Amino acid sequence: MLDDTKPDRGTPIDLGSETLDLDAVWNVAHRHRPVCVGPAARARMAEANDCLARMVAERRRIYGVTTGYGPLACHYVLPEHAAELQRNLLYHLATGVGRPLGGPQTRAVMAARASSLARGFSAIERDTFDLLLACLDRDVVPVVPEVGTVGASGDLTPLAHVALVLVGEGEAVVSGQRMPGAAALAAAGLRPVSLGLKDGLALVNGTSAMTGISCLNGVGTRRAAALGLRLGLLYAEILGAPAEAFDPRLGVARPHPGQQAVHRRLAGLARGGTPRGAGVQPPPRRPAEGEAQDGVLVGRALPQAPYTARCLPQVFGAIWDLIDFHDRVVATELNSATDNPLVFADDEAVLHGGNFYGQHAAFAADTLQLAVAKLALHAERSLARLCDPLLNGGLPPFLQSGPVGRNSGFMGAQVTASALVAELRAKAHPASIQSIPTNNNNQDVVTMGTIAARKAAELLDLAWHVLAIHAMALAQACEMQGGPAAGFAPSSRRLCAWVRARVPFLHRDRPLSPEITALAAAMQQEDWREGWDEDRRP
Repeated sequence: MLDDTKPDRGTPIDLGSETLDLDAVWNVAHRHRPVCVGPAARARMAEANDCLARMVAERRRIYGVTTGYGPLACHYVLPEHAAELQRNLLYHLATGVGRPLGGPQTRAVMAARASSLARGFSAIERDTFDLLLACLDRDVVPVVPEVGTVGASGDLTPLAHVALVLVGEGEAVVSGQRMPGAAALAAAGLRPVSLGLKDGLALVNGTSAMTGISCLNGVGTRRAAALGLRLGLLYAEILGAPAEAFDPRLGVARPHPGQQAVHRRLAGLARGGTPRGAGVQPPPRRPAEGEAQDGVLVGRALPQAPYTARCLPQVFGAIWDLIDFHDRVVATELNSATDNPLVFADDEAVLHGGNFYGQHAAFAADTLQLAVAKLALHAERSLARLCDPLLNGGLPPFLQSGPVGRNSGFMGAQVTASALVAELRAKAHPASIQSIPTNNNNQDVVTMGTIAARKAAELLDLAWHVLAIHAMALAQACEMQGGPAAGFAPSSRRLCAWVRARVPFLHRDRPLSPEITALAAAMQQEDWREGWDEDRRP
């Protein structure tokens, strides 16, 4: 599995690629992979910049270049004031409040903005664009307050805080130190730029904040779902759930791509275990019909496992299909030009439109919250069954190991898991329907896409903590049933060993808060998708 705590200074990632994906942004954001833009994208960008310069020389009216902004676009601005116009755009938009975005989130936003600009329709100056790339490579991370964008005319406010650093203003973090923008650039051996004809507008006008954050959300949720499925198999083994429910033929009969992929993945994960129910299922015993009372055999074992075990392919298959939807939308947004106006150099045309409008990304981010919530809910309900001696197949109450009554085991941790799910549900209300007109009713319908993406990130953090508690309880239950020697699948044994390397067995009650927090953090640093098909299904 990949450890994301280590920088990866390998082959540069081409942010001008036409097939840039979410994992590339993750690697730039978390692992500090170097970035570049190829010659084809460079040529497109230069042609658009030259085309814009000719149009301005012809005294054409171009929104935000030779006019004011928003409802003030009725005022024509002479080209000799272009630099002031672009800088004032950054000034009036730099109104964000609240906590700063996390460092990886800001780096993802910067990468997404560079990708949009590299499409070649934004007419940005080369020096300005190169400074954005250099800030990524030298880890100059602008301080971007997380609140202040409605995702309508793009993510104007957070992107303005990024752009301020490029002109030597605002604030940034370098080597862990927060400092003024000019000092941050100097510390990295860089110099601020003077903005060109459309540079301010090109930097701020687009969906790159919601897109960058959503890239990290998509990869994180995919990893969490891959771990959740591993935990689900171990849980099914502990309960002795019949493997019949995992048979791939069920996926053939109900051909959702995600469900079919989960059937395949469960088969791979369960391979190598001895019969525990979720492994190789022995043939059913013929009922002793002579024991019937009034034609009914009373009190026999249930032939089917609870839904938390039996419906793993259906639960995780639906989660997987939803993540696929989210990632397809976000990848399209990542590879798009999302500002306004756009310059089409081949046609010597400038088009005013609404590519900055973040509705696609907003809907996708809100939808991802459903997957995250279901993932956490499934883990919490599985944990609750493991803790209940009436339902857990003979394990002690709350998986406690010390003298009963004097020790309560996972009682408190199970309450915390319930609280996490309750908070997650409370936060999961969609943001994309919360339109509030702004900008003197010029932006009369807005998307709230960045709020949706930020909320999805918050929900994912809560879900990781639920998965951590669930994993600790599963490792406890596994050892109570004999541990690795008891026939668990190799994948389950490796998972228990991974948990045990970080959290010891709960022999007697102890404060679990530090261990839950540390385990959740460690889980997020691992890529649990090892062994997946090439299409990254689970």
